[in-house]
Amino acid sequence: MKLECDVEKLKNAILKTERVTGKNLSLPILNSILLIASEKNLKLRATNLSLGIEIEIPAKVYKEGVSASSGDVLSNFFANIYKDETALLELKSGNLSIKTKNNAALIKNYSHEDFPTLPIVKENLFKIDAEKLLDGIKSVYFSAALSDIKPEFASVYVFTDRDDLIFVATDSFRLAEKKIKLKNPLAIDGLLIPFKNVTEIIKLLGDIKGEVTVCFNKNQISFYYKGIYLTSKLINGTFPDYRQIIPKEHQTEAISLKQDLLNALRISNIFSDKFNQIVLEVKPKEKIFSVYSKNTDIGENRTKVEAALKGEPIEINLNYKYFLDCFQAISSDSLTVRLNGVNKPVIIKGVSDDTFTYLIMPMNR
Repeated sequence: MKLECDVEKLKNAILKTERVTGKNLSLPILNSILLIASEKNLKLRATNLSLGIEIEIPAKVYKEGVSASSGDVLSNFFANIYKDETALLELKSGNLSIKTKNNAALIKNYSHEDFPTLPIVKENLFKIDAEKLLDGIKSVYFSAALSDIKPEFASVYVFTDRDDLIFVATDSFRLAEKKIKLKNPLAIDGLLIPFKNVTEIIKLLGDIKGEVTVCFNKNQISFYYKGIYLTSKLINGTFPDYRQIIPKEHQTEAISLKQDLLNALRISNIFSDKFNQIVLEVKPKEKIFSVYSKNTDIGENRTKVEAALKGEPIEINLNYKYFLDCFQAISSDSLTVRLNGVNKPVIIKGVSDDTFTYLIMPMNR
């Protein structure tokens, strides 16, 4: 193998693929990035067996070939390469030689024959704007469970309802739902993307502009975009029928500016206890909407928030962190908090925005 390519394009491809390499002691080949030189391109491939990526960049190929080198070594090396325009890569005595104008390195190779193939998914193809896709994922993924004891909770659930592509995540204490309109309706019964892969998908597709091609089958979901192929395993499980727990009506409602409530929550967090507990107090007749917190070691605080109120008076205990998390998914300047009783879930939505719904279960006193 011998080729020459642009340093910046190679650096960006290496930094992306290295994120997917598996830190696996029993399968050291997964720590590597596979380099495939053929025709006028260089392909870089990495996988941890749950998530896989292949990036293709243009190259001047003098001799076709395959190499597998440590992703960590490659990324650290190129992360510190500046001002050089081109890099010459060549296999020498089974190792990878890299030369730029100011640097030269010889990196030990793995046996590339042991590198696993990436599953290729071509079924159920549809196209979606990358920003909309990421908006859907980022609006809900923070509600997924971190533990995979119940894999369906440690995932983002994706399905369609008429012309809506719907993203949902829950850890059983809170739930987030985001709807994205599709130009061309399609049928997706339900896909469970593992949370640990979702976080990487967001980072790997975060700088993309334009349409992404998505394909899926019962085991995998894949994303194609201009020389980038990203594929993730799907969880085999059943997501709970979450719509049954979303209240259709409410007894109390508060509408406030998002920033005002955000500031109140941040102040309350200073005084919250080890369980992140705050008390939300709504008294429409007295025109009181406040956030209260108390810590026996620090003190206590009550912050009033200007709001339009209606309904029955209520005090409810909530997890501060769970409340705060949803603000990143609400784009409107104002939000609505709807309550249905002390032991019933709280619903938070952006004003005049039916695309995002957030539910928090109350805490026991």
